[in-house]
Amino acid sequence: MKYRKLPGIDIPVSSIIFGCCNPILVKDQPGAEALLDLAFSKGFNTFDAAKVYGRSEEVLGRWIKKSGNRKDVVIITKGCHPDPASRMNVKALKEDVESSLERLRTDHIDIYMLHRDDPDADMASIIEELNGYMRAGVIKKIGASNWTCERIGEANAYARKHGLEGFTVSSPQMSLARMVKDPWGGGCVSISWDESSYRWYSKHPEVAVMAYSCLANGMFSGKIDASHPFLSKRKLSYAARAGYWCRENVKRLRAAESIAEERGRTVAQIAVSWCMSHDFTVFPIATVSSGKRMLENIEAADTVLDKADMDRLRCEN
Repeated sequence: MKYRKLPGIDIPVSSIIFGCCNPILVKDQPGAEALLDLAFSKGFNTFDAAKVYGRSEEVLGRWIKKSGNRKDVVIITKGCHPDPASRMNVKALKEDVESSLERLRTDHIDIYMLHRDDPDADMASIIEELNGYMRAGVIKKIGASNWTCERIGEANAYARKHGLEGFTVSSPQMSLARMVKDPWGGGCVSISWDESSYRWYSKHPEVAVMAYSCLANGMFSGKIDASHPFLSKRKLSYAARAGYWCRENVKRLRAAESIAEERGRTVAQIAVSWCMSHDFTVFPIATVSSGKRMLENIEAADTVLDKADMDRLRCEN
């Protein structure tokens, strides 16, 4: 596993982040802690959780407490998710931070992200409150999940103007597949194949991208075959079919299969490597449940895609 240093985070962050939105963790099924043990043994030291990911925070906190490895892991969690009404306010933020600390059994969170945006919310009070937590050492760094570049820019401009810290991480959906429809029913932000977003992140290296759903909910996981699209479509989850299934993305899957065969890699490795082959910092978030998949993801960090590969994967209509 490769690691990258993020300013303000005590230890280098694994170049691929372990996603805790996993049925085994979300439902606290048997083997949940063993899965985290396995991930940690393979080099994953950064874990992405959220208040709304079922019991993921609770399982992660229990595992860290038993393992005694708090100083060796980076905890990411998120709050202020709508339910469905907006909860982008100081009251909800305080409730969510405090409850996450309790479930995670820790006195600090390394990276805390606002899970969804609300353009009508009072951004200033939220930034002020988050900075209060940072001054107290309760939160190390702050970020935004599913916020547009423009809104992140506005928040960071406010922070600079008032001598505060702004967002240093952003977690949008990003994968080889262009999102054709929000599969979660609204509020999700995708930057896949959005050149204007790519340019923004290139111009703002102080904001690292943590890309969720980097395999497009399984479309690029290797479990389907582009040569049999109608049969393959049935194997995908509703989210994958609703969010990513289109002719353009099937073409990309076919191109990824071809490159994977030429390189002796898997389709998933090509998809993860694509995320990491841009001129801005991207940490793919991988949600896996087996050692084999973990090793494949780690190997993806060593797969270098050249310009010709990137052009082949474009496949725009």
